[in-house]
Amino acid sequence: MISYQNTADNALVSAHERTSSNDGYKALRWLSIFALCFALLVIMKGAYTRLVDAGLGCPDWPGCYGMLAVPNEAHEIAAAEAAYPDSPVESAKGWPEMIHRYIAGSLGLMIVAISILALRQARPGFVGGKPNISLHALGLLGLVILQGLFGMWTVTLKLWPQVVTAHLLGGFATLAVLALLVCRLWIGAQVASRRQFSRSQWLKPFTGLAIVLLIGQIALGGWMSSNYAALACVDLPTCHGSYWPDMDFQRGFDVSQHIGPNYLGGMMDNSARVAIHFTHRLGAVVVSIVLIALVIGLLRSGQPLLRRLAVIAGTLLLLQITLGVVNVLAHVPLWSAVLHNAIAAVLLVSLAVVRYVQQMLHLPTREKL
Repeated sequence: MISYQNTADNALVSAHERTSSNDGYKALRWLSIFALCFALLVIMKGAYTRLVDAGLGCPDWPGCYGMLAVPNEAHEIAAAEAAYPDSPVESAKGWPEMIHRYIAGSLGLMIVAISILALRQARPGFVGGKPNISLHALGLLGLVILQGLFGMWTVTLKLWPQVVTAHLLGGFATLAVLALLVCRLWIGAQVASRRQFSRSQWLKPFTGLAIVLLIGQIALGGWMSSNYAALACVDLPTCHGSYWPDMDFQRGFDVSQHIGPNYLGGMMDNSARVAIHFTHRLGAVVVSIVLIALVIGLLRSGQPLLRRLAVIAGTLLLLQITLGVVNVLAHVPLWSAVLHNAIAAVLLVSLAVVRYVQQMLHLPTREKL
């Protein structure tokens, strides 16, 4: 009788654990999607903050003049300016910076929650055939902590271009790692015919090349933005009426700049900025050619999910090219520049998902035999 009671109790505990595990897994899946959308919002808000020259709207970190919000009252402004005499309070620049910090901090809390849920799911008896993403989540948490440090250094090192560019790349990396986490939680194995499988596998190295080139182009864009070179050329397809303008590549790509000056507005002369801008244009041409070839290859693969992703990537590329042209001809309007950052981020995510799906393809059992 005692043995029967113990068996029944164990069965109830096991059922409770399975229910808790399923509830936790559902929460983890939906939280990952919400965090992915929030990460894109952080990237867009960061671009907006940078473009309105509000990166030093608060001279300290993580607060603003030692406060949790931008000083507003007369006595708060007086105290803030006494503590930071070289940084007069400008609410129009302080608030974009602080709102960006609030959003980024909220994303950090979401990723902490994701890590806790992932570790709970990884306990013995809780995974139940579901993917163990605990190491993935902890790596993501480490990346976000590093991003927080870059955010601090961006302010304390007064917009040093190397740190600003690294901070931007870290934001894109966070988004891509989150996207792969969503893939692991939502996209299972994909069945493909032998022909679809063969074509998709042949495209895998090409997809990797496209991702590497796109990351390089994003880095160039970050370097261009952090050195205020977006307006170095204001005509197309020429630059200052020349197909090969006067350019100083040595100064433009000098990464040994001193730490200490205030880099707001940039420290380079025009020929150095033209070199950065022109290189970004050339990179756009190379990346576009490679991505167009990849999209055609994915469409020809015949695999349904890869074909849909190809349409998405192709549409994003077209939008990105259009926004790039608008940025030049309209002298970098704020809305276009922010969208240019956002589309680059989503394009990177789409390629990361393509690479994940290629990895998850398998032949039907009957074709394996």
